[in-house]
Parts: sequence; C-alpha cells; structure tokens
Amino acid sequence: MKRIGVFVCHCGTNIAANVDVKKVAEAARGMQDVAFATDYQFMCSEPGQTLIKNSIKEHNLDRVVVASCTPRLHEPTFRKACQDGGINPFLFEMANIREQCSWVHPKDMERATAKAIDLVRTAVAKVRKNYALDTPSIPVTRRALVIGAGIAGMQAAIDIADAGHEVVLLDREPTIGGNMVKLDKTFPTLDCSA
Repeated sequence: MKRIGVFVCHCGTNIAANVDVKKVAEAARGMQDVAFATDYQFMCSEPGQTLIKNSIKEHNLDRVVVASCTPRLHEPTFRKACQDGGINPFLFEMANIREQCSWVHPKDMERATAKAIDLVRTAVAKVRKNYALDTPSIPVTRRALVIGAGIAGMQAAIDIADAGHEVVLLDREPTIGGNMVKLDKTFPTLDCSA
C-alpha cells in the first residue's frame, strides 16, 4: 500500500486569493492512498521544505505531491526536499494550481478550487504509478573525431585542441584543405591557396 503526502501551497495570495487551499487539502485527505495532506503559506521556503522532509519521516510517506506554482520554477527544489527526506526524487509529482487555476479563474473561487482538486487528484493518481529511478552516470572520453579536413574541419580541430582535448582529424582525400586547395587565389588577400 502506498503512502502519499499532499502539500498545498498558498503562494502568499497568488493561489490563496482565488483557490480555497484548505478545501483542496481537505479533499486530498480523502483520496486513495493519501496518508497525509496539509496546506502551508510558502512551500518553496526553507520551513516549507522542512515540513515536507519532516512529514515524510513522521508519517512514513513513500510518495509526495506538491500543489503550488509551475514545475519549471520549483520542481528541482521539491525533488531535493523529497530526496533529503529519504524518498527517491522520481516518486514526486507537482500540480500547478497557480497558473492553471488561480490565475485563469481570478473571480471564480468555486471553479478555481474545483479545478485545483481535480489537478491534485490527477497528480495523486500519477504518483501512485511512479516507480523509483536512478540517474545513471556515463564516463566520457575527452577525445573528438572531426570528419572533414577542409577549412571548417581544421578550425574545429584547432578549437577543440586549444580546449585541451585530443583530436582525430579524418578526411577521405590524402591531403587536407578540402575545396580550398582547388583554388589558386583566396579572397580577400588574393594569397596563393596552395
């Protein structure tokens, strides 16, 4: 059985002015596998993150949903809080109730709240299906292959070598220079290309 924690953010008045966050948290308590649900003024703040970490341990949570602002802004913050609390960061989901509810329904609290509850329900259903992932680490060989020994290829090889990396320059012709060697003079100085 999964034990999901739901954390609903007021975001000051950004969310709370148009969404009844207490009602959203209360509705979350009745959702399948939700073991703990609460609301807090600023979930992204240090005390908000500490609330997540402590709740994970106190309520033995194994998954977390945060209903707040855009994931683009704070998803890494909340993933780290989950990880610090002992949960794999991929067992976390975010419901964007600021941009998708509060800001698009500024004068209709009932509608914004109902939509927020639906978004939280969706995030809870999704996190229930999530499974722990690892972030793999792949060793990199600091060596480059440049194909084509024309002017562009030679310049690329020089730039990479100047950056301190080994370079292998490959061309199908026995000499380097590409189309440049076919010209007898070059612009703008009219120097001999050979």
